[in-house]
Amino acid sequence: MNKFRNENTDLLFNSILTLKTLDECYDFFEDICTVKEIQSIAQRVMVAKMLKEGRVYSDIVTETGASTATISRVNRSLNYGNDGYTFVFDRLEESK
Repeated sequence: MNKFRNENTDLLFNSILTLKTLDECYDFFEDICTVKEIQSIAQRVMVAKMLKEGRVYSDIVTETGASTATISRVNRSLNYGNDGYTFVFDRLEESK
């Protein structure tokens, strides 16, 4: 994380932490990202969710359209990253 941690990134993340509703998230991200950027991030989150569920690459490719390179990158993050996906998915599960 220290590779990109700086005042600008802190401002971005603190800005995201102020969002309270799904509509606020849509509005904010539509203003700061292109549609393609949002779709790419959303695709990675879905790939991570499917990998956590034990789904196989071929199913993930078919259902998400993600490349095997993207799936491998996300899988590497799940296995060797900072557990960001895991605590987000755990919190989503807790909020149900």
